[in-house]
Amino acid sequence: MNVLFITHTRIGDAVMSSGLLHHLVETYPEAHFTIACGPLAAPLFAHVPRLKRIIVVRKQRFDLHWYRLWKELRGTVWDIAVDLRRSMITYLIPVRKRYVVGPIAPGVHHVAHLTQLLALPQAEPFLYTTEAHHAAAQALIPDGAPVLALAPVAATAPKTWPAENFAELARRLTAPGGRCAGWRVALFGAPDDAARISPIPHAITIFDQPDLLTVQATLARCRAFIGNDSGLAHLAASAGVPALALFGPTDPQRYGPWGGATLQAADGATASLTVDQVIAHFPI
Repeated sequence: MNVLFITHTRIGDAVMSSGLLHHLVETYPEAHFTIACGPLAAPLFAHVPRLKRIIVVRKQRFDLHWYRLWKELRGTVWDIAVDLRRSMITYLIPVRKRYVVGPIAPGVHHVAHLTQLLALPQAEPFLYTTEAHHAAAQALIPDGAPVLALAPVAATAPKTWPAENFAELARRLTAPGGRCAGWRVALFGAPDDAARISPIPHAITIFDQPDLLTVQATLARCRAFIGNDSGLAHLAASAGVPALALFGPTDPQRYGPWGGATLQAADGATASLTVDQVIAHFPI
């Protein structure tokens, strides 16, 4: 049985789609899976059971990436094809049963919207990690005092809370008498993000991990997470960590981390949120 799963490019969107894939893996134990997604999201699916292939879809001019994907898929008869990108691909290849996501209604979370595609009660995000990922995570964050995870960087300026605010937040939460007194602090980000943050004394820094599944396993070792509207917030929430994501222009009702908390700036600029507001919404 061949199942095609076409999912997103952005890390957060791909994480939100992972519960739908998990449902298919559990429902069809005889199925083999081909996953098409963007290069950033591809590592998230590296250990999906019975994975046949990951096809990395790299955006090209004139939508040529869809033509290249069609050439990769046309030679197989697909028993089930799920298209979360609303492309025409599944109508141009042999498919026995197709599911193509439609427009999302106002006020509906993206995860809930995806579960409606297969008429599921819910499909919480779920990523497949291995013992190696968890061993690497333990090396990055050894056993000890609880850890507050902070993700101070986002893709765009309107989504970014000032780095100095994160430093002040960490100082106040972990100070004697603070809600995280005695906790360690871990800073998460991409390899090139280290220069964009304000130093936090004695913080564990997780900026050199290209393997997103190791990052998720490392987040799972933290007691709580606070970060910008980014893929890291979705990774933390999918790991079961109490998460608070700070939002500016994006709709948190639709794109907030599933199961996590959100705080949105009234003027649409994340930078206008105060440290007091974030502490008041802290989920611990």
